Amino acid sequence: AVEAMGLTHLLIYDHVVGADPSRFGDRQVPYTKDSMFHEPFVTLGYLAASTTSIELVTGVIILPQRQTVLVAKQAAQVDVLSGGRLRLGIGTGWNHVEYEALNENFHNRGKRQEEQVALLRALWADEVVDFEGTWHTVHQAGINPRPKRPIPIWFGGAHPALIDRAARIGDGWMPQVPADEAAPRSLTSSIDARPPATPARASASRSRRASAKAIPTSGPRLPPAGVRQGPPTCPRRP
Repeated sequence: AVEAMGLTHLLIYDHVVGADPSRFGDRQVPYTKDSMFHEPFVTLGYLAASTTSIELVTGVIILPQRQTVLVAKQAAQVDVLSGGRLRLGIGTGWNHVEYEALNENFHNRGKRQEEQVALLRALWADEVVDFEGTWHTVHQAGINPRPKRPIPIWFGGAHPALIDRAARIGDGWMPQVPADEAAPRSLTSSIDARPPATPARASASRSRRASAKAIPTSGPRLPPAGVRQGPPTCPRRP
């Protein structure tokens, strides 16, 4: 039905557990134990069998709270079953309670995410992987089946460090800004908030400001009109 309507992608959010509101005191949070979230990879596997052409998108998998090799296996399986229709949106999340429940470190999640992306791509590309990182060790092992193409990885969020990561190693960016006339200015402000660390990055930052309608250039383009407030949306394919 959704394909007959001309829709180009389906997006699913990720939260493994929701906390009781008492864990946050007076703070207002976007979801709690009463909020329902279907498991993304299981759901997308089901949808892969129920659809033929629509893109299947996670928006976003909270990658640092999950085991990287297991995510590589799950994502590869969805991509194989769907005939290469997965776009893996990833983020770092905000909920320390969820990290605690999954026995992962909340405080180094950004640094670990970057290493996770490198390992994901190695596992998807190579039959046998030798990987020695700060948080991951894989020696003479691999996953099977592997995807027939590099699964695109899009970063979701608006923190300057996240934007830097998306520009350097991402295939796309899912910003969180209102879908209104101020969206292009909001996107530019988000990019400007990332302080360039080197002359090369300063040049790249100026280039991204000049082409803020498509950040980065790999994968489907992301026009400002295609984003809205709240969980990140994905663009229509060109």
